[in-house]
Amino acid sequence: MTSAFPVRLRYEVELNYQVNEPNADFIFNVQAARTRQQHIVEESLGISQPVPLQEFTDAATSGRFLRLRAAPGPLTLRYQATLDVTHHVDSAASVPETWIANLPGNVLPFLYPSRYCESDILNGFAMQQFGGMWQGYSRAQAICDWVQNQVAFVSGSSCGTTSAAQTLQQRQGVCRDFAHLMIALCRAVNIPARFTTGLDFGADPILGPPDFHAYVECYLGSRWYMFDPSGTAIPMGFVRLTSGRDAADCAFASMFGAVASTGQRLHIEAVAGRDGTVREPFRTRDALSTDAGC
Repeated sequence: MTSAFPVRLRYEVELNYQVNEPNADFIFNVQAARTRQQHIVEESLGISQPVPLQEFTDAATSGRFLRLRAAPGPLTLRYQATLDVTHHVDSAASVPETWIANLPGNVLPFLYPSRYCESDILNGFAMQQFGGMWQGYSRAQAICDWVQNQVAFVSGSSCGTTSAAQTLQQRQGVCRDFAHLMIALCRAVNIPARFTTGLDFGADPILGPPDFHAYVECYLGSRWYMFDPSGTAIPMGFVRLTSGRDAADCAFASMFGAVASTGQRLHIEAVAGRDGTVREPFRTRDALSTDAGC
């Protein structure tokens, strides 16, 4: 079923850089995706330098990419959006896995190993741990819970090239590492899984200031359902930015040239919807999706 009222969220992003050479290029992916389940009420974008902007929306993921070429000196991007997120909610017990023969074609790539999600390497381990479970939402949730319980969230404990197999060995990481490990284990037992980016709504301030967040979506039944294997944020409060095979497809900022990051600021909150009511996202064991289904 679809929730009767959407959750209205407002978020702000500020990214600051120092450009140290002429003609440094940037690609940003911080704008909220426009989908049938995520309606943008209003948004604004500002760039501190008077440079041309090029925008591109990926038809497959609804991810919005912003490209620009900056001049030497400081560069600041500011973006804010208010949006309504309408969740599809199912009882977890009612959601089955989907036979590979019945998967939509655009889901098939998310069965395969990828750069940071070596499901082929982890196949034996995954089958031993999860291969005998009932093939439904509960198996994906069991993988999510296992990753959350077996891996410690430790800021700065990994780097941009840490893979799922390395996280399994080290048993520590940050949100992207939790996501990569869950994705690899799911794919290893033939559950399509993808890497999705948003903001960490509801994260404990002890973990640091608000930040971008990586979570997982698994294709079950006829749609993509959300999971947060790090357990640090509240999935009902996730704003979709983009999705892909792993983090290599989903960077919020890519820089080409002599550029240094000089800081960032993010903020997200629930605000009053069209009826004047603030609906705070909350944790639930129901199956949640912001995918319109196939």
